[in-house]
Amino acid sequence: METHTVHPSPLGDLLLTGSVPPAGRLTLASLSLPGQRGAPAVRPGDRDDRPFTEAHRQLEAYFAGRRTRFGLPLSTAGSPFQRALWRALDDIPYGTTTTYGELAARAGVPRSQLRALGRALGANPLLLVRPCHRVTGADGSLRGYAGGVEHKRWLLTHEGAPQPALP
Repeated sequence: METHTVHPSPLGDLLLTGSVPPAGRLTLASLSLPGQRGAPAVRPGDRDDRPFTEAHRQLEAYFAGRRTRFGLPLSTAGSPFQRALWRALDDIPYGTTTTYGELAARAGVPRSQLRALGRALGANPLLLVRPCHRVTGADGSLRGYAGGVEHKRWLLTHEGAPQPALP
């Protein structure tokens, strides 16, 4: 069964979607920020907060500064290339950043495929949980975030990550 909930946060209401098999545990499919391009469309009647209890608990702890990693069952939707890059995001420590080039090198992606890497990160359906906000340009610039650069800046500041001088 597909369902969704909304989680209030300092960034606005986050939309969480997931599936729950009969007598099963929620698998989180997406976490979208307010105004995010490509956010899933949901029907109000499909909202069910109950399966998301653990996700709500972990998000509360993250925003309170008590959680640096998420431990939720996640959907494996996506191409093999996307899934490999999304897994590589999980290894970027809280409070740090890496560049697209460094991520490509760690994931074994040739520099000639940096655009494909950027598209795969832009298609990440699990913002915050899979921390693509921790990937910056080679010069440290904050670009390429589906949730918007202002949200990326807020998240990195929240995590205490070093950032370039802000305009």
